[in-house]
Order: sequence, then C-alpha cells, then structure tokens
Amino acid sequence: MFRRPLEFLNSLPARGDLVEIRLGPQRAWMVCHPDLVHRMLRDTRTFDKGGPQYERLRALMGDGVVTCPHAEHRRQRRLLQPTFRPARVAAQTDVMAEEAAALCRDWRTGQRIDVSAATLSLTTRLISRLLLSDSLGPAAADEVRRCLAAIVRGLFVRTVVPVDALFRLPTPANRRYRHAVERVRELIGTAVDARRRGTPRDDLLGLLLTAAETGDGGAPVNDREVHDQLVSLLLTGAESPSMCLASAFSLLAQHPEAERRLHAEIDTVLAGRSPDVADLPRLVYTRAVLTETLRHSPPGWLFTRVTTRETELAGRRLARGTTVLYSPYLLHHDPASFPEPDRFLPERWLDDESAAGPHGALIPFAAGSRKCIGDLFSLAEMTVALATVAGRWRLRHPAGRIAAPRPGATLGPRSLTMICTPRADAPGGTAPHAVALAPGAVSAASGAETIRRDGDNGVHHA
Repeated sequence: MFRRPLEFLNSLPARGDLVEIRLGPQRAWMVCHPDLVHRMLRDTRTFDKGGPQYERLRALMGDGVVTCPHAEHRRQRRLLQPTFRPARVAAQTDVMAEEAAALCRDWRTGQRIDVSAATLSLTTRLISRLLLSDSLGPAAADEVRRCLAAIVRGLFVRTVVPVDALFRLPTPANRRYRHAVERVRELIGTAVDARRRGTPRDDLLGLLLTAAETGDGGAPVNDREVHDQLVSLLLTGAESPSMCLASAFSLLAQHPEAERRLHAEIDTVLAGRSPDVADLPRLVYTRAVLTETLRHSPPGWLFTRVTTRETELAGRRLARGTTVLYSPYLLHHDPASFPEPDRFLPERWLDDESAAGPHGALIPFAAGSRKCIGDLFSLAEMTVALATVAGRWRLRHPAGRIAAPRPGATLGPRSLTMICTPRADAPGGTAPHAVALAPGAVSAASGAETIRRDGDNGVHHA
C-alpha cells in the first residue's frame, strides 16, 4: 500500500468486493465494488468521515465542512451552499479566464514550464478570490501554494502509516510539515482580521462573518469555525483541480490525436478569444478530456470512513469503529466498468450511455449528501483554464522517460516540467478544421449547462 499503492489497489477486486487490508498495526476493509461504495456514501450516519485519513486532516483543517462528522454536516453545508450555487459560479467565469490568460501570458517559445507549480498557483488564486476576494494578496497566495505542496507530501504517509510517534520526531520532513500547517493558519488568520477591520465583501468570508454576528438558525458561528471553513475549502479547492489540470496537460502531450481534436474544438468555439460562461456547454470535447482525466488520474484517489455502529457490508459484520476505505482510482480502473482502463480515451464520454459507467463507477467528486460542494466551480475553472492555455500553447514533455503520477494526499504529477511552443495553427495562423463530434456529444456538456441555471444543486469531498 505504501510502496506500490496503485498496483496494489488494482489487484484487490480479484480478491472480492470487500477485502481486508492492514494500515500499519490497524486492520481495515477496502470496498471494491461501486454498488457497495454508493451504499456506503449514501449512509453517512453509519459510515461517517473518520479513520486515519480524517484524523490527520482534522489536525490540519479542524472541523470544517470537508472533515466534520455527520452530525454537523447538514448545518455547515447549508451555511456555505450559496457561494457554490450555479449562478455564483457563472459570475466567476470572467475571473477564471482573466487569471488563466495571465498564467501563460509571459511564456516564451521553448521555455521550460513547471506545470505543477503553475496550475497550483492558478487554482490557489481562483479559490482564494472566491472565498476571500482580495484579502489574500499575491504574496500570501504564493506562500499558501508553497505550504500546500509541503502539506500534501506529508499527509499520505500519515494516512497509510498511522503511527503517531513517528510524526512527533523532529525530522526535517516533520518540521517542514508542521511549519507549513502553522503558516497556512497564520495567513488565513491575518486575512480574517484584516477583513473585520475593513469593508464588507460579498464572498464566503463575508457570509461567514455575517453568520458569526447574527447567528445561523440560532447557533452562532464562532471564530474557530470561520477559520476552519476557510482553511478546508482553500486547501481542497486549490490542490485537487491543480492536479487534474497538470495530469490533463501531461496526458494530452502523450496522445496527439486527442490533443488535435481538443485544439480543433477550441479554435472553432472560441476563435482566439477568452472563454465565457456561454461557451462552457459548447466545449464538449474539452469537458470530455477533463472527465477522462478525472477517471484516469483522479486527484482524490483514496478515502477512509469509520463505522459508527455495528453494520453489515458484503455479507460481513463490521464492528463499530471499523475503518473502511474506498478508492476512486480502483473503481475507475476496473475493466468491468471501463474497458481498457489504462488508456486515455476522452471519446468514451461522448455517448449518453457511457455516463458515469456501470453502477455509477465514476465518482471523482464522491456521491451522496457529502458530494463535493465545489464540483461545479472546479469543473468550470478547469474547463476555462484548459481552453485558455490550449488555445495559445502546446506543452511537450522533455526527451526521456515520463514519470508516472505520484500518489500522495492527492494523485497527480508533482514536479511536471514541460516545454511550451506556440500554437501556429490557432486563430491568427491557420486554424485546423473542426472535428465532428458524436451525435450524443452534447450530453457531455450537461454539467457545464447547469452552471448557467441558479439552484441549490451545486454540490470536493465535503
């Protein structure tokens, strides 16, 4: 599990639908069938957020919406939901396009780009603007990005080796991790204090501070909750979409036909301009590329739950306090659900009948009442970013072996360096002819279409 986690996960379905494994000295159970995973995710009262993963996350994020127990979740979710409704996400698309264009504006032909750092910088700026407007300045946002890189390196080992004594030792890695956690908390605290002294703003921090002053259904939001919600949403909202974008650029460079088809669509739909909210439903193949990336290399690849009472699953009795795991990576790479699972095939998402795969096996944003609260925001920012960068540049791997994605707290390329070359065939040069999409292709954009409609259905593993 620690040395070869992806290979290990892929071996488990052959052993059954529910497989006993060991996490250090602890016994745990891995759920390998999508029907059982959905049953678990729907029953959040029995399978609550817990286990070694969430014990470590709570030390970092407190009891915000990402990590809080079942009893607290509904109240927190309802409090935060207005920020992530489709109309609010739609209003952010111009900011997304502006930041994505700024990301690649100064790139030069032949330049080597640290794509992992670039995408994390972009998503950190975007989620901080949604949560905090301009209260987290460029220097602070960049420091958050550096701290986040240190945090995600340390979280995975703390999950699969849940022996606390190891992480109390004064090793350089432990010191880096602790410093990064403390520094993120300090930066958020500074931003909150500055806002309290300044002008009210219509963002998530403003919503939280109003709730802290007036009470939320008679239960005041205290300072700790304000802080925990911001840290939780900032870190999860920056890390996962940045990993998906970096993986998408890497996979496209390895699959020139998919890249060509992506460029053809972007050139036809955008004709050299920046995308806006009306373009999102028309970027069908762009969305298919991202959906296939989320299947092939899901950033959230491993999660834990803990049983709150004795229960039965797959014919086995599980005692109260049992650690249960599920892996989107395992489900997404099971050939029973996705033929040729290791191949990168965006076309598999252009047909109505393939949506989510058999048994709803595609779960990059989880499912049930704790489905990611920021899924619409993440999909919109990734679509805008991919279309903006791919409309201007090709990214190529340097010569040599391409490193496989590295599992950590999230899955994706952590030090991805690529070489940029301008799109000579983009509008302004000679644009390629558009490639006809499958007749049912418009369904792949249905999620993007919901961004244009207001409603409380904008539901990261929150």
